[in-house]
Formats: sequence, C-alpha cells, structure tokens
Amino acid sequence: MNVTFIGLGIMGSRMAKNLLKNKVKLTVFNRSDAPVKELKGLGATGAESYQGAVTDADVVFTMLSTPEVVEQIVIGENGFISEMKANAIWVDCSTVNPSFSLTENKIAEKNNVRFLDAPVAGTKPHAENAELVFFAGGSKEDLENVESLFNFMGSKVVHVGEVGKGSSFKMLVNSLLAQSMLIFSETLLFGQKMGLSKDFLLDTLPNLVVSAPFTKAKAELIRADDYDVQFPLEWMHKDLHLVALTAYEKGQPLYLANLAKEVYGNAKNCGLGREDFASIYRFLSEK
Repeated sequence: MNVTFIGLGIMGSRMAKNLLKNKVKLTVFNRSDAPVKELKGLGATGAESYQGAVTDADVVFTMLSTPEVVEQIVIGENGFISEMKANAIWVDCSTVNPSFSLTENKIAEKNNVRFLDAPVAGTKPHAENAELVFFAGGSKEDLENVESLFNFMGSKVVHVGEVGKGSSFKMLVNSLLAQSMLIFSETLLFGQKMGLSKDFLLDTLPNLVVSAPFTKAKAELIRADDYDVQFPLEWMHKDLHLVALTAYEKGQPLYLANLAKEVYGNAKNCGLGREDFASIYRFLSEK
C-alpha cells in the first residue's frame, strides 16, 4: 500500500517513524519542514503540498491539533480530500469531537473516500515505542484493511463501533486523564500542607490502588520540576473544551469536567500551555 502521513508533531512524527521501521512505503507532509527532512532521511518521500501528498495514497493518516485545523487542511474548501483516490481510506487520529467525526465521514463519502476515526491513547513515549492504543470507529472491513498499520504504531486496537464511536470513547479517556492529573496534584499539595514530605508522597501515592497508573510517570516530572512535554497542557485544555461541547450536544451535565477545563484554561493563560499537562501541579502550587 501507498501510505501518507500528514501532521508530524510530537505524536505524528513518531508514529510515522514506526511505519518506516516496518518498511511501509510512506509519503509525508507537514506545515513545518524540519520533521519532513528528518523522515526523508529515514526513507520517506517528502511531498510539496497536502494535495500532492495524497493523490497516490491508498491510506492517508492525519494527526492534527484541532477540528479547525482538520477542516482547513482536509475537508474545507481547499482541503485535500477531493484529491484522494476513489475508495482510498482516510484515518483521522486527531482528537476531535464525535459530531465533527460524523461531518468528516459525510464529506469523505461525498468524495468516494472511506473513513475511520481512530484517536489514540498514549503520549510521546508510547508513540516512540509503538505502544499506542487506537480507538477505532468505522466499518469492520475498513479497519481490517489498515489494522496491520495500526499494529506497527501501537500495541492494541479497540474497535469501538461505527464512525464517531472512536472519538466518543476518546472524550471519556481524556476527561478521566485530565481530572485524574488535577486530583493527584491537589492531593499532593494537600499532603505537603499537612507536613508530609513531597518525596514520600511522590513515592507512595502513585503506587496506591486508588491512584491512576499514569501518575507514576507524572510524579517524576513533578519531582524534577521539569515538565518535558509529552502531552501539551494546551491540548488537554482543548480536549476538555471538546468534552464540554459534546456534553452540551448530548444534554449531559459534566460539573467536574467543566471545572477542570477552567483550571487548565487558567494554567494555559499563565504561560504553561506548551509544557506537559502535569505542570498543572506547578500552577496549583503557585496559587
């Protein structure tokens, strides 16, 4: 298969590298040129434009930052979807809201393109080590056509259901992730105020059965006060916005998720947007 990957940021660049490691014939394009140059050095073909990147592709992966960027690059007036081959498969790994995934699918169908929404669970180390988990929405047949490619980039593929269900499940995962990080940070600060040592708390709290497993890695970022970005705080704030938007569309109150969204938004406005979302601890500690 001819495969194209568009969107070579923290996650996409590492996902593309793992495709190349497995001898996939890969074309890449990105808004900035540096990751394209790096991947060309590893065997990828660099395209001159979004449109040029997809014309011969059997499968196109996108890993983009927001629904607005996906609309501009893929499905908008000047988007590349009209340049894709008939019956090609577009796999959007971007984190977008479910109603937007349904819009993506509708436009894909108009252009005779098959569509899967397949956001991922994992951050930079998981993308680096091909340990991502894909949440796929779409037909079983389309998924079977690309599942081998998912397996080159991840450790598990979950077929959640029809189009939009992958994005729906990702809303739940990131809502839990954001709130768990906030709860862990608040609890850590509370413990220190009661006179317990920070190192003791960082050694002990993440290993309790009541703690989310991912906090073990985040505890080390907090210990070092070095928030090397694995998942930018600004994108967590964006994802919580999409969670809130989806809850509004479904008529479901989300009291705590909306509170978390405002806390992350305040932290972003205080200059922490490009740090890892674990820096929410730093934000709270300065309050």
